[in-house]
Amino acid sequence: MCRLGAARFHKPNGVLELVEAYSRQLPSQPRLGQHRQRSFEGVMTSAKPWLQLGNLPIDSTSFVGRRRELSEARRLLGDARLLTLTGVGGVGKTRLALRLAADVRRTFPDGVWLADLAELRDGELVPQTVIAALGLRDDSPRLPGDTLLEYLADKQLLLVLDNCEHLRDACAVLAAKLLSHAEGLRILATSRQLLNVQGEQVLEVPPLSIPDRDWHSAAGSLIEYEAVRLFAERAAAVVPSFAITPDNGPVVARLCQGLDGIPLAIELAAARSRVLSAEQILERLDDRYRLLTGGSQTALERHQTLRAAMEWSHELCSPQEQILWARLSVFAGGFDLEAVEQTCADEDIAQQDIFQLVTGLVDKSILDREEHGSRVRYRLLETIRQYGQTHLTESGQGRSLRRRHRDYYHDLAVRADAAVMSPRQTEWLLRLRPDLPNIRVALESCLTEPGQAQAGLQIASALQYYWLFHGLLREARQWLTRALELDPRPTVIRSKALSTTAFVVLLQGDIDAALPLRDEGNALAQRLHDERALAHAIHICGMTAWAQGDLHCAIPLLTDALERSRTAGDDPTETFIDQLFLAMTTALLGDARSAACSAETLKAAQSAGAEWSIAWAKWVVGLHHWSQGDNRQATALFQDALRLHRTFSNEWGYAWCIEALAWTAANDAHYERAARLLGATLACLRAIGGMGGFKLFAAAHGQCETQLRHALGDDAYAAAVQRGTDLSLDQAIAYALGDQATTRGLGSSLTRASGALTRRERQVAELIAEGLSNKQIATKLVIAPRTAEGHVEHILTKLGFNSRTQIATWAAADPERP
Repeated sequence: MCRLGAARFHKPNGVLELVEAYSRQLPSQPRLGQHRQRSFEGVMTSAKPWLQLGNLPIDSTSFVGRRRELSEARRLLGDARLLTLTGVGGVGKTRLALRLAADVRRTFPDGVWLADLAELRDGELVPQTVIAALGLRDDSPRLPGDTLLEYLADKQLLLVLDNCEHLRDACAVLAAKLLSHAEGLRILATSRQLLNVQGEQVLEVPPLSIPDRDWHSAAGSLIEYEAVRLFAERAAAVVPSFAITPDNGPVVARLCQGLDGIPLAIELAAARSRVLSAEQILERLDDRYRLLTGGSQTALERHQTLRAAMEWSHELCSPQEQILWARLSVFAGGFDLEAVEQTCADEDIAQQDIFQLVTGLVDKSILDREEHGSRVRYRLLETIRQYGQTHLTESGQGRSLRRRHRDYYHDLAVRADAAVMSPRQTEWLLRLRPDLPNIRVALESCLTEPGQAQAGLQIASALQYYWLFHGLLREARQWLTRALELDPRPTVIRSKALSTTAFVVLLQGDIDAALPLRDEGNALAQRLHDERALAHAIHICGMTAWAQGDLHCAIPLLTDALERSRTAGDDPTETFIDQLFLAMTTALLGDARSAACSAETLKAAQSAGAEWSIAWAKWVVGLHHWSQGDNRQATALFQDALRLHRTFSNEWGYAWCIEALAWTAANDAHYERAARLLGATLACLRAIGGMGGFKLFAAAHGQCETQLRHALGDDAYAAAVQRGTDLSLDQAIAYALGDQATTRGLGSSLTRASGALTRRERQVAELIAEGLSNKQIATKLVIAPRTAEGHVEHILTKLGFNSRTQIATWAAADPERP
């Protein structure tokens, strides 16, 4: 027994009793007070390394992955005295904390001690629980907190407080008190929400790395992903013959994706391998809360089923937070605060309370926070979303929430359409990108709920330029076609949708499919006697003639449409599009009106301050100068337009600009460059899936090709085109802009290294070279932050690097930059 002041500590541990017995035999052993304590510690120190103090449990299963998290946690624990691991339930906070504690055990002379608070419900018992975890027994009448202070005052140990979330206040008070009086103490806490103690460092534990949705590779490479490796190891534990094969690999990949990379969910799924194949588990994943039960009987009760883990998180939330969690399940992918306020507020949750409730759900690791440029968005992991969906269904409010969700995104689409010809044009077009999953949900709701197809037509039509901007013409056509089939009523909304669908189809180059849409739209507009509908219909008639190559017929139709748009006066976007295509047509014909039309188009775009429109207007002014033989001015304008398109990654703009630059190069007798630019155009067209509306320029393209073949010869021409085709998209743009350094060959070693990476990994490497963080990369590529981190890890491994700086340097010189 060891006396310290008025407190009496009993250490029932047999080994410690032997050490203390030995200490009593030392000649220099003082008999009283702190002198005795110091001598006792001296014996403990001298007894190392054969004696390791602490009570950490022994791992019963393998520890998978988490190399980056462990490294970061060690760094943070070295810099701070309190480190809190946070994250959603089942993500592996406890497992990571125990592995970290075991790894750093040798740096704490007085041991590493685990206090598991999961089963504790009374916050006043936290200090007493820690005393028991330290192997002590306090029989004194003093407060347990004071006893701990006295015992830890001169100790150098790590205290692990596991599962603090439901006792956060009590844990925070104790941690602050202990850290202020025990200089040698470090605390490692796990909690679904922060302790909010001064000096607290936080590490958010993400899900395990999972393959991307577009993953395509050999089955062997799947094992590089932590989630897949965990599933394979746990499945092999119950079915020793289990292994990842080419047959089951894609199924396991989809299974891990569906489970969000959450270790608890994956382990529970793997346990089902005893009676189900991976494919059968995947088929039953929609009913995951019934499927994923029966975990280890030695685990906490709330870790034996996925539902229990979610219920534990649910109980930590206030009643209003629970309601909001359920309502947030109506969203797909991410969402911002405005969307939550407009969709989820009602008489039960006031709109002014939404911010605090969202903050609470972020603090409790229910919501993930993501940065998209200057905007913050939030996301529910699919497993958490489905749990919330269950509660939403039980509440009977699902239908009304879906209606409010649909109405919000309908309004968002209309607002975006109104901003197309404005200084906020690019901002809105880019803002809508991360909301595409929600837009799809809203459209699907319109097309599956009886009587709502008109709303679907309005949403899809309002997004006309969004679809074009992001190269989503095929998807736009699918939504519009479905909605038109569902609601054949002769309305103004249908008339606009017919024109929009025809416009999309013409840009795809499918003229035969556009003709019946044109005819129906024209007939309906005349029947309705609506000026805007007539302007749209006549515009499509002109566009159809334009796409067919009948430019002389297109001019009067486009002129008529432009005049009608100006008369209506309430759709500047439609007016601009009429101006743009009229200017393009007059330029291709060498019409005397070309100069005025193109100048007017550029003036309209610049007056509106709409950058995307300015890029297209500059291109059409360049087309006018090219048609007049002014190659110098045309080249400058095409390159200006290309630079603008590059700022918002517009692939249609790349192709049209680079092709036009080939024409000017050929006219200036730069034949080799012109041929390479034609090849580079093909590289751009590969990215957008073919020629589409580009067919209009087939005549100019053919003339340029004939000129180059005659000047270079067939073999030299073909070789030059191939060199252009071999360029990556970035290299093609750089070459078109005259940046030779970017396209210079850089040696076979780099080429081989680049070939070791997947397409997505090369994209990530390029973004690292641009200085983007993992979160920014995730936003740019529309993937989960954890997935982005996994890609970085794979790049480091494949290229043999150990820093992001090395990746950036390599990517800047890589001849196959994505």
